Amino acid sequence: MSIACCCPVLECVYCLACARWAWQKCLYTAGHESEHWGLATVEEFEPVPRLCRLILAVYEDDLHNPLWAPPGGYGINPDWVFLRRNDQETEGRAPPYMIYLDHENADIVFAVRGLNLAKESDYAVLLDNKLGQTKFDGGYVHNGLLKAAEWVFDAECEVLRELLKKNPSYTLTFAGHSLGAGLVALLVMVAVQNRSKLGITERNRFRCYTIAPARCMSLNLAVRYADVINSVVLQDDFLPRTTTALEDVFKSLFCLPCLLCLMCLKDTCTMEEKMLKDPRRLYAPGRLYHIVERRPCRIGRFPPVVRTAVPVDGRFEHIVLSCNATSDHAIIWIERESQRALDLMVEKDGVMRVPAKQKMVRHVSLAREHSEEHKAALQRAVALDIPQAYSPSTYGTFHEMEGAGSSGGSSERGF
Repeated sequence: MSIACCCPVLECVYCLACARWAWQKCLYTAGHESEHWGLATVEEFEPVPRLCRLILAVYEDDLHNPLWAPPGGYGINPDWVFLRRNDQETEGRAPPYMIYLDHENADIVFAVRGLNLAKESDYAVLLDNKLGQTKFDGGYVHNGLLKAAEWVFDAECEVLRELLKKNPSYTLTFAGHSLGAGLVALLVMVAVQNRSKLGITERNRFRCYTIAPARCMSLNLAVRYADVINSVVLQDDFLPRTTTALEDVFKSLFCLPCLLCLMCLKDTCTMEEKMLKDPRRLYAPGRLYHIVERRPCRIGRFPPVVRTAVPVDGRFEHIVLSCNATSDHAIIWIERESQRALDLMVEKDGVMRVPAKQKMVRHVSLAREHSEEHKAALQRAVALDIPQAYSPSTYGTFHEMEGAGSSGGSSERGF
């Protein structure tokens, strides 16, 4: 008809629609995703730069004579490093990691480094996944990362138990970047499900900070474990937004912009309701901290702002077409910008002048606010009919779902 009328109407409509989509995507930045989130406080964000430096320290062979220290150094005492495992000791089952006794902050830190581009074993862990392959605690998780987390837990369970026994007032913090971030996210879930093996009864003694994590768990688990897991994402980082098979991503490293454009188009054409109702779709875990430092149509970086929330819908669903999508994934940049953001928060808040007693009150108030926000997120997940989502009981524990595993070793594998 359009040809008969000598006016290609359908073609014009199609071109206009494509032009509108391209225009919106060119103006769309990662800041839009978190613009309605609350601002993070000094107390909750303070551990992030310190843990980034601890993760960076795992890359060093000799911490007494560091070669790759960031400006200002790692800020750690090398004598407090309790244990280190390299690639040979992990036998390729997991990335290198270390256990650090942070006596200044009464914390036992389990730090895991990120992907080593020269190690095939790291690729094997990250690419060992098929949607719907592995179930854990009533949801779906990344198969390769779960196997690596279970191996690490079995290998270091007795060590952690002894450390926790000798330091009964210390918290146990898991921290990792990229591949290591996905591993520690599932490792803390395994640890929470096996508290008795560590001699811990309190869930709130566990903490986890995942820096630029890969998507590794279904939405119901991402929300339910938001009281334990915290994910940090710098601006346009592509990996927490990557829903396609990671095998395709690494096969297309030389044409990654083309792949990101195709993924962006696919996500744009997929209904959000369909995304939320897919129980096998994986997400970035836990509470999200988004560091925003760039604005649309502006040149250069601005003072970074950190926003935080426990979102259910809109959890980094869309790829951002940006020349910084890969550089924002680098742990060096994340450490630098998170420290800048923390310094600005301290300067604005004047937290150093707050008395110790008032600081304690603020910590208690913050814990209460996080608990209320976590419950609200769980209730919203139920309202949106997220598969296997449920609200906490009045006793502060979670309802047991039929078929959900009660321990890390009871994960269901549907091959």
